[in-house]
Amino acid sequence: MSTLSKPVKQAQQLTPFASALAGALGACFSNAVVYPLDVAKTRIQVTSSAARGKRKDDLSMLSMLLQIFKQEGINGWYRGFAATMLNTFSMQYAYFFFYSFIRSSYIKRITLKLPPGSKPPALSTAAELSLGAAAGALSQIFTIPVSVIATRQQVGRSVRNSSQSSEDERPVDESLLAVAREIVREDGVTGLWLGIKPGMVLTVNPAITYGVYERLKSLLLLASAANGKLTPGTSFLLGAFSKTLATIVTYPYIMAKVRIQARSSDTDTLENESLPGGRNGNTKSKANQAGALGLLLRVLRKEGFVGWYQGMSAQIIKAVLSQALLFVSKEQFEHWALAIMVLFTKFTSRP
Repeated sequence: MSTLSKPVKQAQQLTPFASALAGALGACFSNAVVYPLDVAKTRIQVTSSAARGKRKDDLSMLSMLLQIFKQEGINGWYRGFAATMLNTFSMQYAYFFFYSFIRSSYIKRITLKLPPGSKPPALSTAAELSLGAAAGALSQIFTIPVSVIATRQQVGRSVRNSSQSSEDERPVDESLLAVAREIVREDGVTGLWLGIKPGMVLTVNPAITYGVYERLKSLLLLASAANGKLTPGTSFLLGAFSKTLATIVTYPYIMAKVRIQARSSDTDTLENESLPGGRNGNTKSKANQAGALGLLLRVLRKEGFVGWYQGMSAQIIKAVLSQALLFVSKEQFEHWALAIMVLFTKFTSRP
């Protein structure tokens, strides 16, 4: 009887390592399911409709998926899949680890100030947002190089250079290491951290998502007097609503970060303004000249306020489905992570 109660007690309080493993596995699963949508939304975000003469209806999720399939086949839907899964696992593992560690430490600190035996109060929305932002900032620093490589692979060399005359049609190596070497050759080692500034701003995105989710979850559990768990359907709806709200608030910077990492035509134009004939007369191209604010101002001048939200519907569709699947599957992956931890402990404890 005691052996059965011990795993149940452990499942209620996962270690930061087990929680991070569950979150990373769930994130990889949810992103793998919707990966073609991820490639399509990235292509939409880096496309300048004014520069390429595209109509807005040509930038829908369905039309982009069909265009990729016609030009590149089904392999185009999974361009950069390995790098994206590596980025997803490392990013989500780092985020869930830092978030679980910081959150549990914060709760323990609050509990120490309470009378013995009393339960800690529910964290406020501001506290949830702050903890999530801190975890997001730490995870960004360690994982953004893989994100830059994955974005370049998803977009593809032909799309990035579409504004230039493509006389050389020789096949190129777009493996993870080849793209990394190309980035270092063009922009130096710091090129692997392109988009770190908007990435830091975007730490509020998962912070809003998980803050709103945890807040609504606690309110629903208090109102329904449930046994401490939500149904999969309720988790799906809460995850969808939380991610939609976070995406709407932060989307302009999401679009700017993707264009900076992909080195799209907008960032190239920003850099070319410093060449002879431009304002500065500086002939050296620097990636950091194409900052997020400069890019957003240029998009505003060329396409208006609507340009800031180009591809937002595709982003929401992909993000909501992925995040909702993550919230639903995370509970199951927590059980699997716990089982892995138990097996690992048994094997390591053998003489």
